[in-house]
Amino acid sequence: VKEDIVSYAKYKWPLLFSRFYEAYKFSGPSLPKNDVIIAVNWTGVYVVDDQEQVLLELSFPEITAVSSSRTGKMHGQSFTLATVKGDEYTFTSPNAEDIRDLVVTFLEGLKKRSKYVIALQDYLSPEGSSFLTFKKGDLIVLDPVNSGETVMKSGWCYGENANTKKKGDFPAECVYVLPTITKPPTEILNLFVQSGSVTDHFNQDESKPNESVSVLYTLEQYSYDHFRTPPKRTLSGTLNRRGKQNEELWKHSKVPLKQPLLKKLIGKEQQTADACNCFLNILAALLKYKEISHINTLYMGDHPDRKSRVANEFTDKIFTPPINQEILRDEIYCQIMKQLTDNRNSVSEERGWELMWLITGCFPPSTNLLKELTAFLRSRMHIGIAADSYTRLQKCLRNGVRKYPPHQVEVEAIQHKTTQILHKVYFPDDTDEGFEVESSTRAKDFCQNIANKLGLKSAEGFSLFVKISDKVISVPEGDFFFDFVRHLTDWIRKARPAKDGIPPTFTYQVFFMKKLWIKTVPGKDYQADIIFHYHQELPKYLRGYHKCTKEEAAQLGALIYRVLHGDDKSNLAKLQDMLPRLIPTDLVKAQSTDDWKRAIISAYNKDAGMSSNDAKVSFLKIIHQWPTFGSAFFDVKQTTEPSYPENLLIAINKNGVNLIHPQTKELLATHAFSKISNWSSGNTYFHMTIGSLVRGSKLLCETSMGYKMDDLLTSYISLMLNTLNRRGRT
Repeated sequence: VKEDIVSYAKYKWPLLFSRFYEAYKFSGPSLPKNDVIIAVNWTGVYVVDDQEQVLLELSFPEITAVSSSRTGKMHGQSFTLATVKGDEYTFTSPNAEDIRDLVVTFLEGLKKRSKYVIALQDYLSPEGSSFLTFKKGDLIVLDPVNSGETVMKSGWCYGENANTKKKGDFPAECVYVLPTITKPPTEILNLFVQSGSVTDHFNQDESKPNESVSVLYTLEQYSYDHFRTPPKRTLSGTLNRRGKQNEELWKHSKVPLKQPLLKKLIGKEQQTADACNCFLNILAALLKYKEISHINTLYMGDHPDRKSRVANEFTDKIFTPPINQEILRDEIYCQIMKQLTDNRNSVSEERGWELMWLITGCFPPSTNLLKELTAFLRSRMHIGIAADSYTRLQKCLRNGVRKYPPHQVEVEAIQHKTTQILHKVYFPDDTDEGFEVESSTRAKDFCQNIANKLGLKSAEGFSLFVKISDKVISVPEGDFFFDFVRHLTDWIRKARPAKDGIPPTFTYQVFFMKKLWIKTVPGKDYQADIIFHYHQELPKYLRGYHKCTKEEAAQLGALIYRVLHGDDKSNLAKLQDMLPRLIPTDLVKAQSTDDWKRAIISAYNKDAGMSSNDAKVSFLKIIHQWPTFGSAFFDVKQTTEPSYPENLLIAINKNGVNLIHPQTKELLATHAFSKISNWSSGNTYFHMTIGSLVRGSKLLCETSMGYKMDDLLTSYISLMLNTLNRRGRT
């Protein structure tokens, strides 16, 4: 009953459910200039005098725009309401911005939920198509699965003409979403027919002022020499009918291409097909041909597409052909510039700029087209994304061509209006930090940025690692970061078949760690020691990979305790429970718990006052003396060398490939990198040849870590060769 009472009151006396604001002055048609009260509620905006008489009532469907500005006078702010009749009402109020924001909130919310749109112009559907025909002022009711939000975000929508009762797809640019959730009364609809300026008013944000259009650079002149079938002019200098049609090749179009734009592609069958397919995935197509009506994979949204898509599904189809075939790159740039010229659909134009942003991070055009593209972007610097695209183009010219189309992260970023991509990077000490990554960022640059931000003395030997699925793989320093992640994702996806027709999805993490321990001396780079070296060496030590005496283990155990607890001795009584975190697994039972406890406490007391970070450095200085310091360890099985045990521990470090007995930790052999002539790996093995390829000895290991061993060996040898080359040049 309470709910019914409130509902009745809400609709009977809507003013009682309003938010009220004082307005000190106002101006507008048929209104006196007196102080008034502005009331805003879910039905619209009311202007009330001090006697609570309603002077003006504007329902939200009648309001076409609201804006606020500073007047510079007392109270300093004003707001203006524009109506479908073309009237404007301006009010001065200290709450002008609040009123503006509230009205905008209602307008936007109602439009998103609305099921009603009104035609701003006549539209005749192409012959033979199922599109909806309507006249200016016709009310169109959206189908149940669509809403005003669908219309505003998509180039096309589906609905029923309330006058003709016909249903079909219609272009969103031809209608206006009415901010209402109930069917608007006839008198409101008539306002849209009666107002001569209504179409211009609603399209003012999408159209370009005449003075702006004249300075926007286009491909018109370029098209005369480089596009297929140049325009033919009559003796009087005017274009004939055929010329006019060709001249429009450089302008936005909704007609699919049957031939490429550039005449240099004419006659090349495969490239022609690729160029036309790319255009189908780019442009807003007002399809005139029934045979193409099944095409859904269009990016710019001018043709209905009711399937949900992965963010980079369209961009893959647009950018893969030109990345693989250089001859197509100018064509795709021309297609995107064409679609950004005289494009009256704001949604389509916005998506076109997204494509421009993406392509300028993938590859540059030829020198011939570069000046055209540069002029095109420079003439549109008032558009933020154009300026950003120009910057990306300069970086692309410096850094080179990508090997893969944009990664999903890049596509989603620009679709969410974000041109700055912050990527989380994890460190061995269980901390993480966000770093900006660009399309042109190579792994080496990324590493240097991280090293600089963390205050490391050098980035040499450090690497990025990508963890995806059950793999952790190092990123080659010369690779574009997003190219490598894309390559890795595609590689793993191919290895994992789709389930029930749904391709597997993968998330990944990026780690930054020390990979090559060539010149690592504890104490020389304090930040590297406490963030990386200690936390990377500790797990290897506790797993028992090093040959270590009990005395060294007690001393190291005391330092590990100090790293964990500092000068707090309260946990020393629990040492028996902490031993697995302090002593290598193969030494825990080498003596009794009490003996370990006494030895560790004794060593701990000798270092009284040492900080946790200093304890990390002291730990590293001890294990630095061992030949296996800075090694990557691999447990493998081998059967090629009878003098070695079947289970073998291999340590790869700056000295080469070390073969170690897994139980005694005795060093069986060290093969210097200069002696290794060949190596290879697979999913289950690692193979290495020592000495000459003909007479050398071979080592075949059974391991799932072959890819890591292969990469480490390649990286160490490459680093050493680069070092030798630098010395030779000096």
